[in-house]
Formats: sequence, C-alpha cells, structure tokens
Amino acid sequence: MMTWARCRLGSLGLAALAGAGHTASFAPLEWWWMQPLAVALLVGLVRHATPRQAALTGAVFSLGWLVSGFWWLYISLHDFGGLMAPLSVAAVGLLAGFLSLYVAGAMALWAWGRRDHPGHDALRFALCWLGAELLRAQVFGGFPWIASGYAHTSGPWAAWAPWVGVYGIGALSAWLAAAVALGMRVPASGRARGAWGVALAALPLGLGAVLPQQFTESTGTLRVSLVQPNVPQDLKFDPERIASNMQALQQRMHAARGELVMTPESVIPLSLEQLPTGYWDTLTLPYRTGTQAALIGIFWGNSEQGYVNSLLGVRPGVSSDPAALYRYGKRHLLPFGERIPYGFGWFVRLLNIPLADQMSGQSQAPFEVHGQRIRPLICYEDLFGEDFADSFLTEDAPTVLVNASNLAWFGRLMIQEQHLQFSRMRALEFQRPLVRATNTGATAAVDAQGRVTHALPAWTPGTLDVTIEGRRGTTPYAHWLGRLGLWPLWGLVLAGLIWRRSGRGGA
Repeated sequence: MMTWARCRLGSLGLAALAGAGHTASFAPLEWWWMQPLAVALLVGLVRHATPRQAALTGAVFSLGWLVSGFWWLYISLHDFGGLMAPLSVAAVGLLAGFLSLYVAGAMALWAWGRRDHPGHDALRFALCWLGAELLRAQVFGGFPWIASGYAHTSGPWAAWAPWVGVYGIGALSAWLAAAVALGMRVPASGRARGAWGVALAALPLGLGAVLPQQFTESTGTLRVSLVQPNVPQDLKFDPERIASNMQALQQRMHAARGELVMTPESVIPLSLEQLPTGYWDTLTLPYRTGTQAALIGIFWGNSEQGYVNSLLGVRPGVSSDPAALYRYGKRHLLPFGERIPYGFGWFVRLLNIPLADQMSGQSQAPFEVHGQRIRPLICYEDLFGEDFADSFLTEDAPTVLVNASNLAWFGRLMIQEQHLQFSRMRALEFQRPLVRATNTGATAAVDAQGRVTHALPAWTPGTLDVTIEGRRGTTPYAHWLGRLGLWPLWGLVLAGLIWRRSGRGGA
C-alpha cells in the first residue's frame, strides 16, 4: 500500500514538473519543442490510469502549467490591489485550480474511452485536449492565456496558423505527442499499428511544409509612432501626478513624426469631461489641422452611465467635438480587473483597482488613415481572434491591426513577452501586421508573417517609429472563423465524444 502511494505521489510530482515544462515552451524562452514533449509525458502518465486517476493527473499537470505561466497575477493583487500575500497566493491558486478542471475532465473522458489502440487513442486524446482548451477560452468570458498553440508561433507548426488557428495547432501538436507516446510503449505485436498511428499523426506536420501560405497582398505602407510613457502603475492614478504625466504625454505625442501616432490604453486615466479645460483641444490640435492622425487611450462616459476603456481617433479635418471623434470601446473585458463577475463584488472591493467595473464598448468600423484601415484592439482582446474575425469578410476589412495595452499591473517578468507572442499568432492567423503601443512594454511592430521587426526596450520611456506594410485578403482561417466561429472545432470535439468504445481494438 505504501509502495503504491509513493508511486502515485511520484507520478503526480512528475505531472506537475511536466506542466511547468509546458510553460517553458512559451515566451520568454519559446522552447516550442517542449510543448509536445510535456504533453507526451502527460500521456505516458495517464496511459493506464482509471478515469479518476487520469483526472487527478491532468489537474496537477494543468496546475503546474498555469501557476508557472501566470503567477504574475499575484503582483496585481498584492502589490497594486493591496490584498494580503496569503490571500493573493490563494486567489492565483484558486483561479489556476478552477481552470485546471477542464484538463482534468478531458483526461477523465480520454481514459474512459481508451481502447488501447494507439491510432484511435491518440486522435481521441487530441480531441479531448481541444475541448479543454475551447472551454477555457469561452466559459465565463474565457481566459485562454498561454493556450498550447501559442507555443508554436515559431517552429514547424506555425505554417498551420492561417488554416486552423491557435486551437487547431494545439490539437495537431497534441495528436502527434500522444501518437508518439503511445506508439513507443506498445508491445511487439502491436508495433505496426503504433507506427501507422505515429505516421498518420505526423502527416499534418509534413503537410505544413507544402501548404500555400500567401493569401494577402500589399496595400502600401504607413509610418506609425508608438508612444511608451513608462508611467509606474502606482503613480498612474495618483491625483498629484496625473497633471504632470499628461503634460509629458502631450510633449511626447507632439514630437512624434508618424502618420499615425498611437498611445497605450488609458494613457489618460480620466474621461473627457474630467480633463482640465483646454487640454484636449491643445493635445489634438496637430492631428485636426495637420497631416497626422492619432489614436489616444482614454475613458469614455461618466459616473452615471458608466465608463468604457476606449481609443479615440483624431484625424485632419475633424473637429474636437466628442461626437465627431472616432471611438473604439473595449468589448472583451477582463474579469475582476474591468468587469465584476456576479457575486464577487465583495472580492473586488478588497482590491485597490480603479474603475474595476466598466461598461463594454461597441464594435466600430476601422479607423482610416492614409489609405490604411486600422482595427484597434485593447489589451487582452487580441487573445480572442474569434471576436473580430468577421471584420475580415467585409468590404472595409482592416489592413492593419493595432493593440493598446498597459501591462504595468503585472510586473517585469514573462507577461510582456507572453502577450507579444499572442500578438504574433494573430498576425500569422490573419496575415496582417500588428503594432503594439504599451505603457511599459512590449511596444513593438509585428509583420504579417508574425515576425517582430522593431521593439522598444521595456521599462523605458520612448517612441518607436516604424513603417509597416498593410495587407488585404483573407486567410482560410479568417474565412471559416468569421462565418462559423469556433463551432467547426466544437464539432470535432463532439464527434470525439460520441466515438463510443466498441470492442477491445488491439494494442
């Protein structure tokens, strides 16, 4: 009995290490090969497990993955939210634990339907894995941070991005990882089946090398200035510092020379009606009367109707009247930071987070600047390509994606590189350049092939001047995602769930 218990504890410890190794496949390390290796180890650990044992192992793997992947949430809760350290640790652990239930359920379902047939079991594992990732992306608003496919913004699986997107890539990688793990452990009598299973799962990897990749064409270039103010988070909403920060912002923006000048989100931590008299007119004068345009992060609304985290667009010939401004409001709000989930008001009140309960914005046509159509995204909205894929199917489809973020809430380690990696995946999926203006980093330009072409050093004030090439055209992924959403992937998952156990199959 003691021997079994020690063995089980050892397996769970190995599962936790495998989960942490899975995190190493993402930025800043970007060891993409660690992602399938970690999943293959998970498959080996649950290969002969009961559904209950598989669920526990999957949950521990996912805990190791998620806690090591977004531990930095502790910084926002403790350092800036004022929550006591033990409670902050518990909150991060509870979030990771809740999200780990999806992987736990996926492993239990896989163990229940396992037939000890490498080909069948590997494919079914991939579908169960896909279901867990889709649930995490969509349930309760979704939190798909470091979904497995993001590990492959570099490497051979990246060729599938314009075809099946981040979740499809994650499923393909899981299929191959499971096929290898299962094929290596079959007895001699079943090695032929194991080899065929591995060959079938590896086929998409080979196809990626010959798949067509060019679906868009150039729409010309645009010079963009990306402003990085580097205002510490604990001073951003300080009433004694707001005025001096706003004056510094005005000087930096007026010195920028891009055809489009872009700021981070909420770079002005006030609404228009709260601004000092004359400030907005002075700030926007060069863009109303010259040849430049600007996208400025500010809050829209009032205390009665609520506030919307917004980007306001100013361009030549437009008056300073608020009704004449281009306005994009953040639509996909961050739970607890921008939207209070039902029943959790007590928890948010413990935190010192300004404007923690915001209104959702409305969709807006692209912001047109010098022949380019700009599609804004605010902060982690660029994790949800399904939210804006339909915009690529219209006549005024965007030619450039822009992201305005403020990641100063979360410290200096990992998060900036991770978010930049997610932006690279969006560029690959839709074959559009994507530029990022952030408060403290990562302020960068990504081309339509997902490559970072320019970047500012993090945690330093500055302005990044880049020339980007807009693109028009539609990738296969944008075609089906814009029309059907994620339902085709859900269809594959459901097909896997009804793929009933029939016979013993064979080893």
